Amino acid sequence: MKRNLVIAAIVASCAVVAGAYLWNDSTAAPASTFVLLDGSQKHTADLKGRVTLVNFWATSCVTCVAEMPQLIATHDKYKDRGFDTLAVAMQYDPPSYVVNYVQTRKLPFQVALDNTGALAKSWGDVQLTPTTYLVNKRGQIVKRYVGEPNFPELHQLIEQLLAET
Repeated sequence: MKRNLVIAAIVASCAVVAGAYLWNDSTAAPASTFVLLDGSQKHTADLKGRVTLVNFWATSCVTCVAEMPQLIATHDKYKDRGFDTLAVAMQYDPPSYVVNYVQTRKLPFQVALDNTGALAKSWGDVQLTPTTYLVNKRGQIVKRYVGEPNFPELHQLIEQLLAET
């Protein structure tokens, strides 16, 4: 009985520590260099001062393609208030497919290619798409979504972050 209580206490402690690590508002976005489709670069430091949605996606991902109109609408709704969207195409996504998708859908936000997989690795070893991070004005990851976000909740969180000084 005593042994079970000790094990339960250890498990509970680990869960609290893991939860604090995963959902801590002060988790800095990893230092990264994003290579955009036009060949220019964007760095994590460039995100500071704006609320940014970083979306890891692939053209072959059904959920990614299905959520893209809502990502566009979210971007358009908040872009004039200090909000950016950065879509990161996964390593396995052929660049020609990504360029074609961006051009035919007229994506209004920046798109980066993760040719080496280093970005996905540094942003929490992203394996599943879509995986989306919301980064506050201080460059800290506030929320991580695996799968399609609940967009009304996401919009509420964006509103809160945009209101912060």
